[in-house]
Amino acid sequence: MEAEVDKLELMFQKAESDLDYIQYRLEYEIKTNHPDSASEKNPVTLLKELSVIKSRYQTLYARFKPVAVEQKESKSRICATVKKTMNMIQKLQKQTDLELSPLTKEEKTAAEQFKFHMPDL
Repeated sequence: MEAEVDKLELMFQKAESDLDYIQYRLEYEIKTNHPDSASEKNPVTLLKELSVIKSRYQTLYARFKPVAVEQKESKSRICATVKKTMNMIQKLQKQTDLELSPLTKEEKTAAEQFKFHMPDL
């Protein structure tokens, strides 16, 4: 039994050695036949790195998803408050017959930016 185990171990060592040699030969062939692509990474290594990056992305997404939800809710509350405030101002203007002076250039720009960022209004 021990002899068979030793034989299997030697077979695995030979297979590992053969794979190392094949890798060495492939790297050598790539470097000699395609010197401009020798600096490129191994596709297998790139796939492993991509897997790590994907895992990091999923972790970040899980961490920041609640933040995005809260941000959206905050924006909705702000929009609702601004709408109420604008309605109140309009009612007060009607009740007092107060006319507003035309908006300045800066005020117009600010209003346009506000509408762009808050299209719900």
